[in-house]
Amino acid sequence: MDNFIDARGLACPEPVICTKKALEKLETGTITTIVDNDVAKDNIIRLAKSFDYPVEVEKKDENYHIKIRKSGSLITDMDSSKNIVMLISSQFLGRGNDELGKVLTKSFFFTLTETYPLPKTIVFINSGIILTCQGSNVLKEIIDLEKKGVEILSCGTCLDYYQLKDRLCVGSITNMYTIVEKMINNKLISV
Repeated sequence: MDNFIDARGLACPEPVICTKKALEKLETGTITTIVDNDVAKDNIIRLAKSFDYPVEVEKKDENYHIKIRKSGSLITDMDSSKNIVMLISSQFLGRGNDELGKVLTKSFFFTLTETYPLPKTIVFINSGIILTCQGSNVLKEIIDLEKKGVEILSCGTCLDYYQLKDRLCVGSITNMYTIVEKMINNKLISV
């Protein structure tokens, strides 16, 4: 029996997240995701291929029907998050246009809350600390990550520099010694 996911009109990365969640719940069988754009189609195909699941695409009218066959469990390393530390050094993801960087930051943190495994720690430095403070457009997502067990650390020197120490809403204040220690003793991903 096919499981259908109607992901038409959903913004990136929601079609992939919906498909991945459905695959995680399904022991064996077929999932068909319906999308209305090439980017979502390509992202879901990549998802299926990353797990070596057979995938077929059929175009019907203006939509793509992506059929994925699952024959076993998703392969994930349950312990792989034990040593991952993410370093967030800016309130904007990427360099270039700040408005685009703000959109990408929102998408990144939303996707991170829906992904497994989660990192062990996320360290915020420089203008990245703005994301952990009152008024942040990703505060909800960072709070969700902390509730899921991710350690959230914001640089105290940076909070002082931006005069935001009294507006910190999630996680705790840290220092450069702890930041360097986390970076040296863990697998670092700089965003």
